[in-house]
Amino acid sequence: MNKPLILIVEDDAPIRNLISVTMDAHAYRHITAADASAGILQAATHNPDVLLLDLGLPDLDGVEVIRKIRSWSSMPIIVISARSDDADKIDALDAGADDYLTKPFSVEELLARLRVTLRRLNQFPQDGQESSVFTNGELKIDYLAGCAFLGGEELHLTPIEYRLLCLLSRNCGRVLTHKYITQQVWGTAWENNVASLRVFMATLRKKLEAGQKSSSCIQTHVGIGYRMVKLDP
Repeated sequence: MNKPLILIVEDDAPIRNLISVTMDAHAYRHITAADASAGILQAATHNPDVLLLDLGLPDLDGVEVIRKIRSWSSMPIIVISARSDDADKIDALDAGADDYLTKPFSVEELLARLRVTLRRLNQFPQDGQESSVFTNGELKIDYLAGCAFLGGEELHLTPIEYRLLCLLSRNCGRVLTHKYITQQVWGTAWENNVASLRVFMATLRKKLEAGQKSSSCIQTHVGIGYRMVKLDP
């Protein structure tokens, strides 16, 4: 009974049924909800491992659902939506979504993204064994506690932002390519993930620069990737 539990929140019955049948076929336990209220209740009651969430719900916008769930849970959220505009993707990612899949989607890609998300659940809690605390200028990361601080104040980061920050800090001084970062954080180098990486890196930078006197410790290497530079104490 260690199979992961997937919560599907989708008001379109045919799509909800398609995802449910796919979960059954690949031995994933799953529960479903047809609107935001039922989805939030299911999430609070059953504590699923992953949430598959549509944005266009009849009673509440999916971005608001993400914000509500993020106020008490860090469960991975994969958005599955017909909204393809960058602004919609940015809103969902900024609210705390971990991934964004645009309709129409292939079942194979959905399964691949789900596998990647589940692998991350197992991999990241074990990171940081070499050192429990990293400091760089005013930045401090407590890997064991899963928290980051800037100038003594805790940074409020989304799960993806925190994973990016940890990856860069553990490779401080090295240029990490877009492909390497997306492979490590998302498990793939899909075009969608490279676009998402730019969004997450921009929001992470804003948070790092907000209260920092010096410039950001994250450098962009145009067309290549990103690097965390070592700052003076």
